[in-house]
Amino acid sequence: MILGVGSFAHSIGTALADAGADASTYLTRNYGHFSPTLVGQTFSRAAFPSPVPLIREKKIDVVIPQSIDWAQAPWAGELIQSGAGIFSPTGGAMRIERERDFARELCARFKIPFPKSFVASNRIEAEKILEKNPQPFVIKNPLCSPTSPIHTILCETVADTRAWLRQVNYAEGVFLQEYLGRAEAGHIALVSGGGIHSLVTNQEYKYAFNGNQGIVAGAPLGGLVERDENDKYGLARELIHPLKPWLRESKFNGPLQVTAIKRGGKWHVIEYNIRIGVTSGPMILRMLKNPAEIVFRTVRNEKLKLQFNEKLNFGCSLTLAGYGYPFTQVRGPQLPLETAGQFDCDVWWNEVARGADGHLIATGHRIADVIALAPKLDEAIAKAYKNIRKIRVAGSYFRTDVGQSLWPPGTV
Repeated sequence: MILGVGSFAHSIGTALADAGADASTYLTRNYGHFSPTLVGQTFSRAAFPSPVPLIREKKIDVVIPQSIDWAQAPWAGELIQSGAGIFSPTGGAMRIERERDFARELCARFKIPFPKSFVASNRIEAEKILEKNPQPFVIKNPLCSPTSPIHTILCETVADTRAWLRQVNYAEGVFLQEYLGRAEAGHIALVSGGGIHSLVTNQEYKYAFNGNQGIVAGAPLGGLVERDENDKYGLARELIHPLKPWLRESKFNGPLQVTAIKRGGKWHVIEYNIRIGVTSGPMILRMLKNPAEIVFRTVRNEKLKLQFNEKLNFGCSLTLAGYGYPFTQVRGPQLPLETAGQFDCDVWWNEVARGADGHLIATGHRIADVIALAPKLDEAIAKAYKNIRKIRVAGSYFRTDVGQSLWPPGTV
């Protein structure tokens, strides 16, 4: 059972169903309900305030959360006690993503490079920090959540930082992280059976528009993954493996992603996540020969033997953004969605519904994720672009330059 909505539930459910699993979705948000129905049963929060009775009734083996918010739900403890495996760390192990300053402390403990960072409880404190440290900062919420009062604001100058500090919501304080540039990349691994098993190195295109311009969007506009069980770029070796003592101590079990910036020839952690991700997750599951088995063995904390599909070395994900995105306060009308010809790669619908006439309509800011896999990177990129151009919605757009910058990892 997936806890989520939209393209995440559609893609993860389909990849696992294609591998022999019986997939269903517990709908955790108030949009993106249509596409999960294409892959299995769906259950709304309104009808089922807790998923736990469903999990017991249907003898669910594995629960896959879309975000870490499930751990704040009133039924979280009951879910952990239910006997179902959760494809996520639990308890104190979740702090590595949930609490930004805890991740900083962990990196200090294990001598992992991390940007200079500060926590402030209000604007006055934040402005004093900037005065003593006159440099650009990335502004984040101290606690990570899809519903955080502050979503990442990337400031490249002191003046930008000062201006934004006058605007942000200090309800939970603010986390100020030294801006280290744009040479960003990520690496995703599974921690299971006492081992750290590298899966892919990835890149997310987080800026809203071509040329990495505009604001950092709420979710990426594109992404690349490279099969990387041997940690070709050293991200796991430098930034994940040193955490082994804490991983054992916290009983960490599940996915672990590090996102880092390369500066002065060295990787610096900017954050850890405990999910395979909305962008990379669907590509990872398609790359694996036996994704359902790997997920099942991971939640049981068993040793893993990863096997990849030989010809699927690279993946490219493109997002078709809807009217008004990334400025989500702008709401557009529901608009007709047209397709021209058959797709020959994965297309996962997000804020899409079926109209009264039976045709698809776009209902929000993110319409679809188009994902292609291939032996070579340029082939995956070309196939993704060929397919996204088959979808038309008035006012929609997609980035046309994914892969033309930020790759290979560590470059801008």
